[in-house]
Amino acid sequence: MPPYTPSRPFRPARGLTDPDAQTLFAALVRQAKVPGLVRHRRWLSDGDFVDLDLLEASPQGPLLLLLHGLEGSSRSGYIASMLAGAAARGWGAAALNFRSCSGEANLLARFYHSGETGDVREVLSGLRAHTTGPLIAAGFSLGGNVLLKLLAEDGERSPLAAAAAVSTPFDLEACATALDGARGLGRIYRRAFLESLKHKALSKAARFPEQLDARKIASARTLQDFDDAVTARLHGFASAHDYYRQSSSGPRLAEIRRPTLLLNADDDPMVPGGAPATASEQPFLHVLRVPHGGHVGFVEGRLLRPRWWAESELMHFFDGQVRAVGWGA
Repeated sequence: MPPYTPSRPFRPARGLTDPDAQTLFAALVRQAKVPGLVRHRRWLSDGDFVDLDLLEASPQGPLLLLLHGLEGSSRSGYIASMLAGAAARGWGAAALNFRSCSGEANLLARFYHSGETGDVREVLSGLRAHTTGPLIAAGFSLGGNVLLKLLAEDGERSPLAAAAAVSTPFDLEACATALDGARGLGRIYRRAFLESLKHKALSKAARFPEQLDARKIASARTLQDFDDAVTARLHGFASAHDYYRQSSSGPRLAEIRRPTLLLNADDDPMVPGGAPATASEQPFLHVLRVPHGGHVGFVEGRLLRPRWWAESELMHFFDGQVRAVGWGA
């Protein structure tokens, strides 16, 4: 399988060559209005729920599942942009909100996290039951790690025809360490994540005081503190370190058996190192690294008329993959 060739090289928008500028501009400016989305509640096998925003189309056509990043949602700009790309092609799409991310708290004490694949597997099973066309999926940041881990776990059994992951934290401990030790704007990223996560966790601690220690949550000053106090405790890990070790997708990339695009920027302020060096040796992986782009940024064009290169390239990749499985040929 020849490596994926981008439709065009990435050239950062003038004035946005800095990684933080790419990251923040994209987060604040990227918008894509997608009319006609339908909210659907998927009840899970443990009695909890996740909410999906659905773009309905022919059940015989491709269907794109989208997974957002840490404390994102189906309303995140990069998700909306991908939904717009699917709509332009007449494809169906489903934007998943991880537990507690749809605007309504989930029912159980458990949360979502970077290695939780069971919910996505249940969602995919439901989507497969209602469509005969090719299933494809894209994940961003945390959602990318979840998607790659799921692909590795399922191997040849995966219902997906192809996948793509953008700005993936392949080594969760390295990423947490980078954010926890960051200065300047890196401290702003950490604070924003922590404030949102702690707000949700403290609400959970009030509902489930026997499972969470509100004092430890309130005193968390780093992402590792939070993962020790909340993520590990709620999801059966011995510690944050154990959670990072078991949930990182990087060590499991060789187990993936579906064509998968890995897109990362070398200057990503949240993901040091990018994909493991051995990823390019794997027959099902297409590794696409660019010098600039920040974290889920990849802004090209002009400041007043920006274009979103990553989303464009993902849709270009998927165009080729759905043709390869015989749809639309």
